[in-house]
Amino acid sequence: MFRLTVLYGHPHDPVEFDRYYQQVHLPLARKMQGLRGWTIGKCQEVEPGQRPAFYMIVGLYAESRAAMEAILASPAGQAAVADVPNFATGGATFLYNDEEVLLPVGVF
Repeated sequence: MFRLTVLYGHPHDPVEFDRYYQQVHLPLARKMQGLRGWTIGKCQEVEPGQRPAFYMIVGLYAESRAAMEAILASPAGQAAVADVPNFATGGATFLYNDEEVLLPVGVF
């Protein structure tokens, strides 16, 4: 499995970030075809009162790097990537990695 992680920095206006992300960006991004998984989560403090390093973390999964690159090169992928600067006022970091699952979610 291949993963693209997007780390969103703290936006200047979190309320506007959340509104735009939910109402504009997600509908654009949902048009991408071929993803094998997708996770979204707002980062939480580790220690009380300690601001997390990032505001939100997103994981997009595909079969391979080539598959992920094809998804992002599609018109829907290009539109989603081009939209990021419209709301990510705290910046966005993209990380690619092969992912080895040691314990699948839900298996304990």
